[in-house]
Parts: sequence; structure tokens; C-alpha cells
Amino acid sequence: MDVKKVVVTGGSGQISYSLLFRIANGDLLGKNQLISLSLLEIPSMKDALKGVVMELNDCCFPLVKEINIGVDPYKIFEGADYALFVGAKPRGPNMERKDLLAENGKIFIDQGKAINKSANKNVKVLVVGNPCNTNCLIAMHYAPDIPRNQFFAMTRLDQNRAKYQLAVKAGVPIDEVSSIAIWGNHSSTQMPDFVNAKINNMKAMDVIQDRNWLENDFVQTIQQRGSKVIEARGKSSAASAANAAIDTIQSLIHPTLFGDCYSIGVFSEKNPYGIDEGLIFSFPCRTIDNKNWDIVPDFMVDGFLLNKIKQTEKELKAERDMVANLLKG
Repeated sequence: MDVKKVVVTGGSGQISYSLLFRIANGDLLGKNQLISLSLLEIPSMKDALKGVVMELNDCCFPLVKEINIGVDPYKIFEGADYALFVGAKPRGPNMERKDLLAENGKIFIDQGKAINKSANKNVKVLVVGNPCNTNCLIAMHYAPDIPRNQFFAMTRLDQNRAKYQLAVKAGVPIDEVSSIAIWGNHSSTQMPDFVNAKINNMKAMDVIQDRNWLENDFVQTIQQRGSKVIEARGKSSAASAANAAIDTIQSLIHPTLFGDCYSIGVFSEKNPYGIDEGLIFSFPCRTIDNKNWDIVPDFMVDGFLLNKIKQTEKELKAERDMVANLLKG
């Protein structure tokens, strides 16, 4: 059986600590797929990463053929089939968004170059580290030999949050909620789409007949959920983010159920919704087979939804402008 190489950056961080054991257990690529794990860290965190590897080894996962760690992205990304960019510089006190983008830009320039030189040319790249949309745009820019449709930014956590809230409001099991889309940026401007969502194959708005709740409480809950987790827990989402990364890769490698979709940030080139074509923008997407996905072309966009989509598009364009100097190389 072939062995798939999975690379995770920020290997000793909170999200990775929840993610790596699930990858090793076969939750990412399946219970019959052998994997090679390669974990990237900054030099100051290498000892902590060694401790994580000790725990992985002590679990005796039969699917894991080898685990490699290092600080050189060119070596770690060599032959990668899947690359999960989890590590990113967090926003510090009094740090403006443009400063955060600039600091992360340096990281994602280097990692984009490493992916371009070292990875399998069919590699699927998922950027989890925030601001994930623009981080993904930078990495993609510096990996010109990797097809653009293999770069993704994670908005699945937002989709999962939206699915849960709709299920609770409607009083139905979670698996009765489908066709959830997150539009735009993984930020407080994102738009969780209740217009096209379905509950038990009916329009969500026909089941939850409270447009005011949908436009206000629901949208704001999803937009602010990450901040609320930090307020309650004292730390940002970790296990739920790791779970969303697993869900994202699963959605990319398995055909989407008829009539359903998933949310993911993709390069907006030639999109059917008139979004600026130079962004990493979250759309409703579907997978045809494990090599082909597309943007669902026929979602209804009413006036409320259009206004919200334009707001999040405006923010992403502003982010791109903030890193314009980094995109000249």
C-alpha cells in the first residue's frame, strides 16, 4: 500500500495537539491509508515538539509509518501530499491587523516557496493559521508551480458552528441541516448563509420562520463565536478547529452528497458570483471526485445576503492591499 505524506506546521501548538492524534488514527485519510507525518516548528519549540512525538509513538498508531520533525520547511515539505498550515503568529496586544498580516506574510512567503520547491505537485494545501484567507493568498503567490485550485483556507469551523445553531433553533438533529455556506473572510465580517441552508431538505427560512433572529442573532453568533470561546476558555478554539480541518480534507477527497455543499476559502478566479477575482474567498463548494471540486453556481443571493457578501469582500480586498508589497515578488 502506498504511503501518503502529511505535513503539519506549528506541530507543538494547541490545534496541532488536537489534530495530530486524529490524523494518526486515520480520521483524515481513512482507516486503511498508511501515512508519514512530518511536523514543522520554529527552533524555540522543537523540544516541545519532541514531547508530542513521544506521545504519538506511545499511542502505537498502526497507520503511522514514520514521524519526522524539523525547522527547515524545504526538508519537511519534501514530497508532501497534504500540507496543513496550522502555525501562524497570533495577534498580540495593541497589534493592528496590518501588522499581523505583515508578520505572518514573512512566514507564508517562506512556506509557499518551500511547498513550490519540495512538495508533490498534486499537494493539497489547507491554511488554518489566521488570518487564513490572506495567509493562503500569500503562500499561493509564492508557489506558482502548484495549481491554484489546490490551495484552500479553512472556514469549515464557521460552517460547523452555523450548522449547530440552526439545528438547536429548529429542534432537529444536526445531520438534518445541510447546504450551509460561509461567504468571504474567516473573520467577524463572514456571512453565514441561512438563505440557502436546508433543514430536513426544506428551506431553513421555512422551518425557522423568524427572519429577525436569522439576520441578527444567528449571524452575529457565528461572526463572534471565536471571540466568545476566548472569553469563556481563555484560549482560542483548538479542538473544534482541529475537527474542522479534518472535516475539510474529508470533504475535498470524497464526493459531496447530491444537493449539499461545504464551505472553504478558494481562489476567486472565474467565480459565478462576481467576487473580485484576486482573493481567497469562502464559497459554497462541492467535490465531484477526489481531484475535482467546483463552486456551487446557483445559490440564491437576496439583497440582505448580497450586502453582507460585499462587506466581507471589501475587508478581504483591504487585507490584500495591506500585503500588496509582499505580492510583488
